[in-house]
Amino acid sequence: MKIHRGLIFAVVEGLQHIFVRNRQADQVVEQLLKSNKKWGARDRSFIAENIYEIVRWWRLVKYVSQIEKVKEEADFLKLAGSWQLIKPQHLGFGEYAPLPDWPEFAGIDAENVAQRYSEALQIRKIAQSVPDWIDELGERELGKSWSAELSALNSPAPLILRVNTLKSSVTAVRQLLGEENTELVPNIPDAVLLRKRQNIIGSEAFKSGFVEVQDAGSQLIAPYLDIQPNLSVIDACAGAGGKSLHLAALLQNTGSVLAMDIAGLKLAELKKRASRNGVTNLETMTIQFDSDIAKLSQTADRLLLDVPCSGLGVLRRHPDSKWKLKPAFLDQIRGVQWHILSSYSQMVKPGGKMVYATCSILPSESEDQVKRFLKENKKNWQLISQQRTSPAKDGFDGFYMALLERK
Repeated sequence: MKIHRGLIFAVVEGLQHIFVRNRQADQVVEQLLKSNKKWGARDRSFIAENIYEIVRWWRLVKYVSQIEKVKEEADFLKLAGSWQLIKPQHLGFGEYAPLPDWPEFAGIDAENVAQRYSEALQIRKIAQSVPDWIDELGERELGKSWSAELSALNSPAPLILRVNTLKSSVTAVRQLLGEENTELVPNIPDAVLLRKRQNIIGSEAFKSGFVEVQDAGSQLIAPYLDIQPNLSVIDACAGAGGKSLHLAALLQNTGSVLAMDIAGLKLAELKKRASRNGVTNLETMTIQFDSDIAKLSQTADRLLLDVPCSGLGVLRRHPDSKWKLKPAFLDQIRGVQWHILSSYSQMVKPGGKMVYATCSILPSESEDQVKRFLKENKKNWQLISQQRTSPAKDGFDGFYMALLERK
């Protein structure tokens, strides 16, 4: 594809918003694509893909460009140009392509970029474009499997839908979206993978509440709670409520789902999603004090704790987070996880079950927390099973889930 100046400047504008103004990449891309109605589908695809890929390979691109600190627009233009040089080889669809003869690219030495790229491939943290501390942490916690997981986390995420069984079926959704454009996901009964990316949010299937966008690994978590009809279920870290909606569908609108979170705005959005999904057994509650949890002591047959975490299992979807994450945040979030697990678990009835889940590949946020909980609560709780999804082995995002039962 011919490189157009306007599109490169749009990519640079997006990168400046992400790295200078510290905005989230998905929001930046969404707003940028809405800003110019003259861009066609190929233009929009070029802008989105180049922003995400440069963010994903940020350290590598800086290395080949020989720019340590990126500040000025000229720096971002040099990075965008250098990425165009190495992109064909790095993404595996050809050799280096010459750059347009623009003044903005005059300072880019293609031979030097190629030499630096060859050097970078010998150093994992640069080749896989990750901060030193995350590379060291991953190796410490995952050992030999870290390299494979890191590589998998740098691959673009597939677009996977969860079929809302309250309103539709996998067969009907595939017919609606085109069977040639979709495929089933083994062992994930409600999942449909889209072969080509498309605007699902604007589709009739989404607007009618037939589907939600949800990774296959994430779709394993709600069923892991051993849902039966008429149960009282609490989703205590619901966020925007993707798993709450899944729980409601698994209950077939029987029983009850109480979606709780400290963020009231997210729960307000969940109410809209629930209406679109035809969910009638869901209520929301904003958590303001620990006493809100105490009031619900021993009221839930099932409890889902999809706790806040580092997000290191979903880097494919949020590549900018690896540049914004800090070691201090990780220490803090482990404390938050422990507080939630140790105090929110009181909401489960004797004989009831709880799932503790994270979207992290790190044992310190996952298995280690459950081990500690069981050690301190061995009289009252037992582990039934635990499961991990591996980006490297399964192709899903990296999730952990543990099913525990209150004796």
